Amino acid sequence: MQSVFADGRSWRNTRATAILPALAVLMLWASSAVAHNVTEGDAGYIQEIWGVNLIPFIYLGAKHMVTGYDHILFLLGVVFFLYKMKDVAIYVSLFALGHSTTMLLGVWFGWGVNAYVVDAIIGLSVVYKALDNLGAYQRWFGFQPNTKAATLIFGFFHGTGLATKILDYDIASDGLLPNLLAFNVGVELGQIMALAVILIVMGYWRRSPAFLRQAYTANVVMMTLGFILMGYQITGFFVA
Repeated sequence: MQSVFADGRSWRNTRATAILPALAVLMLWASSAVAHNVTEGDAGYIQEIWGVNLIPFIYLGAKHMVTGYDHILFLLGVVFFLYKMKDVAIYVSLFALGHSTTMLLGVWFGWGVNAYVVDAIIGLSVVYKALDNLGAYQRWFGFQPNTKAATLIFGFFHGTGLATKILDYDIASDGLLPNLLAFNVGVELGQIMALAVILIVMGYWRRSPAFLRQAYTANVVMMTLGFILMGYQITGFFVA
């Protein structure tokens, strides 16, 4: 039985290590595709419909969250070292409160925020959280920023980023509020699905004796991806 356990543990270690390059490749590929953008097909559908369409907007919201790699990266960073479900619920709720508030208000009041600037800040949120997980702020500055406040504040920016994209597609005013609420419900459902997958993978990964060493590498990868997202958006701001 001991040799079987050792083999199983080795298999988990290999699988955990393989997650890192696979994640990097996936995120780099996605940087030219999805992000906060609504796909062309979905955009065309949004522009053509009129009135209250709850189910389609729930679907679109869930699809956005599941395919929004910047959301997923930040969410991964937030729960990376949270072991209690109570803590996970608190932080995820703060993030949801933040992005729900600014998404709804941003679309309703038509906030004209530059999408490149907002998305660069969203990339910064990934960098911030990865550095926080690495304990950088305590080493550099001798104090720990309020992690709950940071999660809420960056949630505001994530929601603003989504609002700027939705505004580009001129959703019909008829049924706007119910449709936006339905979209937000879909976003939260998508977040729950993404979170469930993250927690399952993290649960297996944390059983590995090499988790802490691999966790350092994973957060360095997340930080690097955050810098890439920032650079991509900053470049777009100056060349657009």
